[in-house]
Amino acid sequence: MRTCPFCARIEATEFRWANDHAVAFADLYPVGLGHTLVVPRRHHSDMFELDPTIRSAVWALVDVVHRDLVTELSADGFNIGLNEGRAAGRTVDHAHVHVIPRFAADVPDPRGGVRWVLPDQANYWSSRS
Repeated sequence: MRTCPFCARIEATEFRWANDHAVAFADLYPVGLGHTLVVPRRHHSDMFELDPTIRSAVWALVDVVHRDLVTELSADGFNIGLNEGRAAGRTVDHAHVHVIPRFAADVPDPRGGVRWVLPDQANYWSSRS
């Protein structure tokens, strides 16, 4: 059986933020400065099947990470989300939330944000009459 990379990081205490039910650590393959993952301490693949207390703890830690990254990096915005299921692009089967700081001019046109996961549908503003 292959070891979950997130469980391995939790066991090795390779995290910066934590509460009773969740931890947060830098993404090993960041899309930008400060890209952080918030994960439940216990292995479970589906965020929506977590006990509500644990799911709330994950989102509470997202708040803490967001606040700290705003202060430390002076981020101008954030993309925060999850890839729930393989069809949505999840590659590690341990529930997790991406917290991605964004900065003015880090891309030429940030409009559409997460809509760009389906590029043909992202630029809706150009097709409106």
